[in-house]
Amino acid sequence: MTRWDKECLEMIAHETEKVIIVEGLSDKRKIEEILNEDVTIICTNGTLSINRFDELLDMYNLDENDVYIFVDEDKSGLRLRKQLAKELPHAEHIYISKDYREVATTPYKILASLLVAKHFTVRPFYLQYN
Repeated sequence: MTRWDKECLEMIAHETEKVIIVEGLSDKRKIEEILNEDVTIICTNGTLSINRFDELLDMYNLDENDVYIFVDEDKSGLRLRKQLAKELPHAEHIYISKDYREVATTPYKILASLLVAKHFTVRPFYLQYN
């Protein structure tokens, strides 16, 4: 094995995975529909206990992966965002307009644009969908 082969294997071994944290199953399904790449989407069901967070941290290697917080712009979503921001300071945030309040009710085109802005690959159809 050449030095170059070893370096390539090391880079592959250290590749990070993209993880999106959402509140509800409807949010998860809508985002999965839009994405055109493999992304782990974690559904918190609106709340996150310390024990559950620790499980997710280990299960999805959240300290090492690229984490995106994509929650609703309502009271429970803002509370969850604040909690996750404290626990995962490296996470990037994706915000929807307060006009839509919920990820699940935000138009596909808006969600697709927000995901593209964070360098996700989306199905082109959704960038045109109204």
